[in-house]
Amino acid sequence: MKEVAKTGVLLVNLGTPDSTAVPHVRKYLREFLMDGRVIDIPFLSRWLLVNCIIAPFRAPKSAAEYRKLWTDRGSPLLFHTEDLKDKLVQQLDSKQYHVEMAMRYQTPSIENGLMALQEAKVKKIIVLPLFPQYASATNGSVIDKVMEIISKWQVVPSISYVARFMDHPLFLEAWREIADGTKGDQEYDAYLFSYHGLPERQIQKASCNGYCQLNAKCCSIQTSSNQYCYRAQCFYTTRLLADKMGLPADKVHTSFQSRLGKDPWVQPYTEDTIKELAKNGAKKVLAFSPAFVADCLETTVEVGEEYKEVFEEAGGEQWDLVPCLNSNDTWVDCVRQLVLENS
Repeated sequence: MKEVAKTGVLLVNLGTPDSTAVPHVRKYLREFLMDGRVIDIPFLSRWLLVNCIIAPFRAPKSAAEYRKLWTDRGSPLLFHTEDLKDKLVQQLDSKQYHVEMAMRYQTPSIENGLMALQEAKVKKIIVLPLFPQYASATNGSVIDKVMEIISKWQVVPSISYVARFMDHPLFLEAWREIADGTKGDQEYDAYLFSYHGLPERQIQKASCNGYCQLNAKCCSIQTSSNQYCYRAQCFYTTRLLADKMGLPADKVHTSFQSRLGKDPWVQPYTEDTIKELAKNGAKKVLAFSPAFVADCLETTVEVGEEYKEVFEEAGGEQWDLVPCLNSNDTWVDCVRQLVLENS
């Protein structure tokens, strides 16, 4: 009987420290922030900033934050991704597909994931960065790392990359299911979609022929000129999700979190938006984190706890967070469809 070569699938999420110990968190921060697509400044300046300022002083605080969400299974981002992979394996024909998962930073590494696919003698590799909206610092970094590793192989198989998927019907449906389970029959004064932020300079670097204006003029509609603009994709995701969930447009808001440094980042900022909502009388807010597919520090702690405190201190009364997709069955089906569409 003829042996049929399989198609390899590599799921890649952001990454997580190996534990909440300060040395492990410091190691993670150094690898993450030394990525030239994450902090896009000259190497020497980046090295000094990360190794002499950020990693030494931020690691203890970050370690304490990680302890708030760590479980018996370890990092939620890691085990949710593992669960996604395990469910996907059950949904794909094992005679046709070999699935691996990796983290862009730390373990399991992209290199080890690709080596496993190489050893499986796959005929093609589908790389799926688990970031719904394209950004150079996320999807671009994963693709860059994969190409760097595979460029050293003697035999380079066919490779396809899923650059973004925020408009996939099953992605939207999965969010609707989880949101319905969170809010039930409740009505909220505002629905806040908070996305991870990026420096404005990175948005400008990715601008198509100077199209990007970082305002409603260019981000209110999705066009061929801004289809890969991170800010425009986030506003587009909000519109799609709000429409899918039947949310009133005047109660829907988009904002950006997780600023680092003093340079201007994409706006509006989530913290400012929260204070403005409370100032305008909002008492009940339902929050979403649609830039992430697995719960992590930025969702559970930052949006779920820290922003709740900001809202309550500003006069708000009820702050609810919709969990991420994690290993929701419809989300697993979405990933399966993405694989099949790129096979």
